[in-house]
Amino acid sequence: LHGATGFNESKNPSIISMEPLGLSPSAVYPMFLLGLATYCLILVFNLTLILTIALNRQLHKPMFLLLINLPIYDVMGATAFYPQLIDSILTQDRTISQPACFLQAVIVHLYGGGTIHILTIMAYDRYVAICLPLRYNAIMSLNLVAKLITVAWLYNFTTVATIFILLARFRFCRSAITDMYCNNPSLMKLVCEDVSINNYYGLSFAVLTQSVSLFAVMVTYVQILLTCLLNKHADAKSKAIRTCATHLVVFVLYELTTLFTIVSHRFNEVSAFLRKSFGVSFLVFPPILNPLIYGLNTREIRMKVINYIRKKASILLPQRQVNVS
Repeated sequence: LHGATGFNESKNPSIISMEPLGLSPSAVYPMFLLGLATYCLILVFNLTLILTIALNRQLHKPMFLLLINLPIYDVMGATAFYPQLIDSILTQDRTISQPACFLQAVIVHLYGGGTIHILTIMAYDRYVAICLPLRYNAIMSLNLVAKLITVAWLYNFTTVATIFILLARFRFCRSAITDMYCNNPSLMKLVCEDVSINNYYGLSFAVLTQSVSLFAVMVTYVQILLTCLLNKHADAKSKAIRTCATHLVVFVLYELTTLFTIVSHRFNEVSAFLRKSFGVSFLVFPPILNPLIYGLNTREIRMKVINYIRKKASILLPQRQVNVS
């Protein structure tokens, strides 16, 4: 493994080494500031979306109650990845304790699975709203939405817990993972025993979940786009097509990136560079883009945020004028 990875393993199996960043001394502080700024930006965007929905009773509707789960998962994924990465950049130390590595892997998998589930339910919500508008309130009741969210979270926790309970049976005989962060496929490579059950379960679960979600979303959005094309109102048609097309592209890219990241670990022929690039992009781009595309691009949320900023500005501005005078 030492020759294959190109970096040294820790002699202590309880300390895990990750792929080196390969930064030059002059690049350490710029990359540290870039990582810190990106993480802060993700927190601002997603926490703004969470607080806007949570604090405004007018937004306590099925669509927004589903939407609030997305930034929660995005904050989880970003927090699992960025603080450890930022610390690694600053200290140039790519080691992590085994418990911390397990925790990071669990949160990353919760983020990945949870995002897919919520996006799938949101696609169904949009299908009902656009294709069956007269029956929307009857179908998408608050009671049903609460049940769907609860089932999605419980299913996600159960499946991810099963993955890592199966992994916790083994002792690691290696200590260097071939990835930029801890995840189940990378951790399985540290085990010298037979992990066939883990491999089959993880791969089957990933392919099944991703395939079902992708099929469900594709079907619902095709129905939505067909309904939009038959809409006689040009403005409504244009807005709906633009919104749905954007959501569909983002979802498909997220699905393909996630699935490639999971499957690529099972095949040695896949380029290590591609695997790491896709794996990192799955944690970097969605937490930034999701609050903009699914949140601030929504008129009701955008207006609430703008009105809040204007209200704060109108309060602060007179105070400054008084202080100056």
